[in-house]
Amino acid sequence: MYHAAQEIGKRLEAKGFQRLREKDRWSLESGKGYYIIRNGSMVAAFRMPEQKPSQAILLATHTDSPCLKLKPIPEIIGQEIGEIGTEIYGGPLLHTWLDRDLEISGKISYLTKEGKLASQLIRLNNTPLIIPNLAIHLDRTINDKGVMIHKHDHLKAVFSLKGKEKTLEKLIEAQVPFQKLLSFDLFLTPTQPPSLIGCDKELIAAYRIDNLSSAYAACEAIALTKKRAQTLQMALFWDHEEIGSVSSEGADSIFIPSLLERICQTHKMDSEDRFRLMSRSLCLSSDVAHGFHPHFPEKYDPQNAPYLGKGVVLKFSSKYATTGSTAAPIVALCDRYKITHQVFASRSDVPSGSTVGSMMAATTGIPTLDLGIACWAMHSTRETMALVDQVSLNTLLQKALDEEVSTEEALT
Repeated sequence: MYHAAQEIGKRLEAKGFQRLREKDRWSLESGKGYYIIRNGSMVAAFRMPEQKPSQAILLATHTDSPCLKLKPIPEIIGQEIGEIGTEIYGGPLLHTWLDRDLEISGKISYLTKEGKLASQLIRLNNTPLIIPNLAIHLDRTINDKGVMIHKHDHLKAVFSLKGKEKTLEKLIEAQVPFQKLLSFDLFLTPTQPPSLIGCDKELIAAYRIDNLSSAYAACEAIALTKKRAQTLQMALFWDHEEIGSVSSEGADSIFIPSLLERICQTHKMDSEDRFRLMSRSLCLSSDVAHGFHPHFPEKYDPQNAPYLGKGVVLKFSSKYATTGSTAAPIVALCDRYKITHQVFASRSDVPSGSTVGSMMAATTGIPTLDLGIACWAMHSTRETMALVDQVSLNTLLQKALDEEVSTEEALT
C-alpha cells in the first residue's frame, strides 16, 4: 500500500496536482488539482470547481491487499535455517503463498548516520524468500483433504541456510544505510510480474488486482479530469480496507467530513451549505467482484453472476451501499456512452464480501453505490481479470467525473 500511494502521488504530480499537507494552512485555487497522502499509505485527490460547489462526485477505492506481514521480531533460527515469522493481514488464500518466490517490501523508520529520524520505502527484491510445501510422501491425504495450513507454524519464509550469519537488519542496511533501525511495516510480496493470458491475450494475471485495478482506474480518472463549474471532483484511495477500515487511514473514519469542511471554507460555505452539498453528491465505491468460475457454478446465482469480459459490475446486496436510486444515474451514464455493464447479487445462501461503500455512506450521508470489475481467485497471490473490463471501468469513472450525473428526484 505504501508503494501504491507513492505511485499515485507521482502520477498526480505529473498531471499538475499539488501536494497538500494536513498540518499546513491551505490556500486552494479554483480549478486546480490537489492531493494528500496520510501516513504514506492513503491518498485523497480532488479538483476544485471554478465556483461554489453544488455537488461532489467521489470515487472510492483502496490500496491494501490481503498478504503476510512481518512480525516486529521476525527472524527465527532453527537447525541453522533462517526463517521470517509472519502474521496474516486480511483474508488471503493461504495455500497460494506456498512455493512462490517472495520478496520483502514496505516502509522502514530509522535514525540516519547523522542521528535524524527518517523513513523510507524499500523493496528487497535481490533477496528472494520461499515458503516450501511439504512433500506428498509425508502427507499422502493432501490431494483428497486439501492443504491444511497452520497460520503460525506453516507460514514462515525461508531466507537462508546460514541463518546465524544473515539478519533482516543487514539485508535492509545494504540498501539503506542507517545508524539504527527503529521500526518497520514490512510485507512479503510475490516477485512474479503480471502477464497477459489467453489466445488473444484478453486476460491479465497479477498480484493485487484486488484492488489496484480500481485504484488505477480512479487515479487515471482524477488525473485526466477537466475542471467543472460547480462540481467538486474527488478520488479516494483508502488503506486498511482488508482489515476493517477502522483507522485514521481507513474509510470508517472522519477524514472525508473533515476534508469537505476545509474545502468548503475556501468558498465561505457554512455547515448548512456543506450538508446540502453532501446530500446532492454521489460516491462510486469501486472494488472487485467474484467473477463466475466455470469449475464452481454452484457458488453463484446464474441470473445475477458477474462474468469476466462483460463489463463493469454494479453490486447489489445487503452489505453493499447500492440502491435502485444510486444505481440509476450510473446505468443511464453507461447507456449514454455505451459502456458495457452488468449487475451482481450473490446466492442467498452464500454471503458476499463488503467494501468501503457502506462505511462512507454511513460516515458522510452521501448517496453511494458499489461497483467494480469481475476477477477470479480473489485474495490469491495470482488473481485474473479481463482487459476489456479494466477499459470499461476506466471509461465509466472518467465520465462520472467529467459529465453531469443527476440523482433522481423523489416523486413523493
